[in-house]
Amino acid sequence: MTKPSADDRSIERSSNVASQRIEELSRQLRHHDRLYYQLATPEISDLEYDRLMEELAALEKQHPELTLPDSPTHRVGGDVVEHLVQVPHRVPMLSIDNTYSQDELRAAMQRIEKSLEGESVAWVMEYKIDGVAGSIRYEQGELVLGLTRGNGVVGDDITHNVKTIRDLPLVLDVPNPPAVLELRGEIYMTGADLADLNVRQAEAGLEPYKNTRNVTAGTIRLLDPKVASERKLRFFCHGSGELVGVDATEHMVFLKWVESLGVPVTPDAVRLDSIDAAIEAVSELEKEMPDLPFEVDGIVFKVDSFAQREELGIRSKSPRWVIAYKFERYEAITKLEAIEVQVGKAGTITPVAYLTPVDIADTTVSRASLHNADEIERLDVRVGDWVVVEKAGKIIPKVVRVEKHARKTELPKYEFPTTCPQCGEPLTRDEGGVYIRCLNPQCPAQLRQRLVYFGSRPGMDIDGLGEEVVDLLLQNGLVASFADLYKLDVPTLASLTWPRQRKGKGNEMIDVQFGQKNAENLVQGIAESRTRGLARVLSSISIRHVGPRVAKLVTAKFWNLDLLRKATKEEIASIHEIGDRIADSLVGFLASEVGSQTIADLDAAGAVMSEPEPTEAEIDPSELPLLGKNVVATGSLEHYTRDEIKARIESLGGRAAGSVSKKTDFLIVGEKAGSKLTKAENLGVEVLTEEEFRQRFESAT
Repeated sequence: MTKPSADDRSIERSSNVASQRIEELSRQLRHHDRLYYQLATPEISDLEYDRLMEELAALEKQHPELTLPDSPTHRVGGDVVEHLVQVPHRVPMLSIDNTYSQDELRAAMQRIEKSLEGESVAWVMEYKIDGVAGSIRYEQGELVLGLTRGNGVVGDDITHNVKTIRDLPLVLDVPNPPAVLELRGEIYMTGADLADLNVRQAEAGLEPYKNTRNVTAGTIRLLDPKVASERKLRFFCHGSGELVGVDATEHMVFLKWVESLGVPVTPDAVRLDSIDAAIEAVSELEKEMPDLPFEVDGIVFKVDSFAQREELGIRSKSPRWVIAYKFERYEAITKLEAIEVQVGKAGTITPVAYLTPVDIADTTVSRASLHNADEIERLDVRVGDWVVVEKAGKIIPKVVRVEKHARKTELPKYEFPTTCPQCGEPLTRDEGGVYIRCLNPQCPAQLRQRLVYFGSRPGMDIDGLGEEVVDLLLQNGLVASFADLYKLDVPTLASLTWPRQRKGKGNEMIDVQFGQKNAENLVQGIAESRTRGLARVLSSISIRHVGPRVAKLVTAKFWNLDLLRKATKEEIASIHEIGDRIADSLVGFLASEVGSQTIADLDAAGAVMSEPEPTEAEIDPSELPLLGKNVVATGSLEHYTRDEIKARIESLGGRAAGSVSKKTDFLIVGEKAGSKLTKAENLGVEVLTEEEFRQRFESAT
């Protein structure tokens, strides 16, 4: 046997060194891809990243036999394809039916549940990402095919561009990968990446792109993958196509498993056990949407169980087990004139963009929330910039993108304050969170916001206690706490003066007495609020994470102040829909000096600090006679006030609606019933007199 020559040994050593370096560079680049594209926490600069990539490309060129199948260099684009090939979908790639109001959404979900003939249904709520639908196919763990939706039966082969999406692994790092894993999801671009792309467009003398969806749709179908690689497309998985060797039986379980493979899934997906919980969660998810770095045009609800999906089946164009709650989006470009911060009732410091007024969806917009310091940093928004402002549905306007290519001069970065603009106390960032707060419980700005909310309809519903009156009380030093409101008297209030515009004298302002009548009405409204009960008190005094629904759930079990004070965190957390975060906040507030004093002062002021004690065994919600029904009451009722009939309808499981529509199940009529009765009759809605309603339902529950 011939011994290897010295040259052969030198080549072998060189190959081993190159192999080790290629593996190390590949590992580092995959690590940095994950930090940049999935976690948004890059550790190195673009220049450092490019140098690592250049070194790897050079080594692979010298040693092509050592190139790994999932090498990061494959992301920068291969050969240009001649044309897009159409490929059939193994499983049809269908669209989703849309709804445009919460009433329509509820009705659609009820129809789906009705089709399952009484089976318990869990729903998964997800963002509806505004991108391009894509199908990504892995075989034996290797990415082999990417398709567009196409017509749902046949899609365009975009594999060459899909392989440039850096948050999609080319090879799944998992032992015994499934034979076939077809992921359905959304290919998208972030607003920040679009802003950077438009800078490059402007430098090249080209027109900037208008929105992320259009540029994504164009990019994913390009013939040259090098261009696609430069545009930094991304992917979120939200479902599946063909699966072989995958045994998940529920959607949430499937998403968590996919995420463990290193594939990004739609963020903030949540499983909900009822339609009511789902509808209520819509508002909470909408609040988070302005903080997202990608565009969203709705919210999607899916039946969690794969077995129930199979039972429900599909229509010609859409599955029967999924429904979208969609809203129209409108946007405009305007100039950012200033950034100021506001202090909320929980101490949250919120930056607000002041804009050159612009018309969006028939309203004039001059302000938009910037949400938090991280959002300002992510957008790189600066005073003097031209910005894209979006208004989606009923959501307040938000700044979604900076037109960086229009920034002709260097603008100074915005410096977020380190002390409270109202009380001067140091600001603190939430542990592990994005919000910065003033923790001073005596901060005057927080007190103002808390008093305004306390008097609002969702709070203690005090007629006459609006923002102007709160300002008047604070300016005169009459209130420093919630309980101080109950010490106010008519003579003191009547003697106050507040600024008013003189009639017929242009904009001249004069001081006018608050007056006897205003004083009497306010004192009466405050007195009436004493009877609202413990749940309303808890949801009105600005305890973090404790709103009206949470307060009702808690006080259903701990219905008086003594029971509530003795309740442990574990006992409260065990209540359905509560959990540790809410329990920590509530128990912590009650145990704190400020919280304990607040409750004690309201108790001493005569506020009712209890709810009716439960006297019957808990009723199965599925047995409630009005469960899922929309009920409207109109006219003068003999046995109920307006609030009482609403409460009774809700206690029977129904929804007390304010207007009659084709979705109304029945109308309760009293004396002097007007147009609602006429409309109900025209629509064929069942009409019940008050006595008929009482005979049918007063014995229920």
